[in-house]
Parts: sequence; C-alpha cells; structure tokens
Amino acid sequence: MNRREEYTEVIDNTDRPRTGRWRIIDVMATDVVTADKNMPYKQVARLLAEHGLSSVAVLSGGGRVLGVVSEADILRREERSFSRLGAGLPRRTHREREQAEALTASELMTAPAITIHPDAPLGAAARLMNAHHVTRLPVVNPAGELIGMVSRRDLMSVFLRPDAEIAAEIADRLAAMPGAEVMRIAVAITDGEVILTGELPNAGMIQAAVKVASDVDGVVAVCSRLTAGQLR
Repeated sequence: MNRREEYTEVIDNTDRPRTGRWRIIDVMATDVVTADKNMPYKQVARLLAEHGLSSVAVLSGGGRVLGVVSEADILRREERSFSRLGAGLPRRTHREREQAEALTASELMTAPAITIHPDAPLGAAARLMNAHHVTRLPVVNPAGELIGMVSRRDLMSVFLRPDAEIAAEIADRLAAMPGAEVMRIAVAITDGEVILTGELPNAGMIQAAVKVASDVDGVVAVCSRLTAGQLR
C-alpha cells in the first residue's frame, strides 16, 4: 500500500522570504520553434510533426507574431473532398475553405494570434486557452515580439510543486496578514490538499486565512478546522 506523505508547517511570524503568485514567465518555454510567413504548407506540417507540436507561431521578419498555425489548420486540406452536410456537420466557413487551399504559413495561419504577456498570472492563460480552444499561447513583449510559448502542460506544472514548498508559502502569507501576531495556525498539506487548524480572534479572520491559503498556486483544496475564540 502506498503511503500518502503529509507535510505540516506552523507559522512563527519570523522574517522569512516571501514568494509570489506564479506568472507565465515562470513556466513558459523560451526555446521556441517558429515558422516564417512564407514557409510552404508541407514544411509547416513537417515542423509540427517532427517537434511533436500542436501549433507553431508564424513570425514576421522582425520577430513579431503574425498568427498561429495549428494541427487543425493543417487538416483543413483533408476536408476538401468530405461532405460535412452528409455527416450532419455545419458548412465550412469562408476562412476554412481558404485554409484548405493554402500554400504557405501566412495563408494557413489563424490571425490575429491569441497571445499573452510574461507577467500575466497562470489563471489568465488557462482561461484564454479554454475560451479559445487552444493548447498553446505565444508569449509576447509589449512590442508584440515572441519571447516564449506556454502550453497547457506548462500550466499544470504548478500542481507538481512539493507539498513542503506550498506549505511554506501558505505559512509566509498567513504570517503577513494583519493581526498575524495573535494567530496560532498550523498548515498541513497532502497532495495539494490543505488543512488549517488553530484559533483566530474572529470568524472574519478565519475567512481571510482560508482565502489566503486557497490563492497559493498548487493548492487543490482547503479544509478549515480553524476556530474563533478569545486569544490571550
């Protein structure tokens, strides 16, 4: 039987370095495969296949992101002789028909690209990916130049943080709360699931403590066993 390990941290209000919310720059890849706007169709397809990518950014000569070519864009050509109506599917859009006849990356790509900035929180990228049904986002600087790529797998890395690291960050954040000098809280964590135990002056501080713990990257759930009482 596998034993689940548990890590416990007790806040002590001493001066300790604090860590902040994870940002895109913390998880993005900087060694990025890209395509030139004039790259031929078959070379783009080969690029995706050889590197195991679901999409690739198309760049201008100056490094600005012009658009993105995905596997779905590449497969438009395969739909040319397929009757969607016979399968009960909606008609292809004008853009989809153009992509089916595309010869270069600039003709294949979806533009403008959905991009994100390096200082954005991970949750912003997750929301963009889910809303637009994409698996990778180009990361750009204020000039729109590519500086990295972030994928769904990159975002998942936050949940691979060691429990001890997460517990230490929760303790640091709790220790920085107003009124922390009268708190007595223990932080226990197993597989990202946090249990807070101890006593606080009032119910409002309990709610605040739970929110602080919940907002730490890598936390899966928070169970509060905190009680409100007259602390001495």
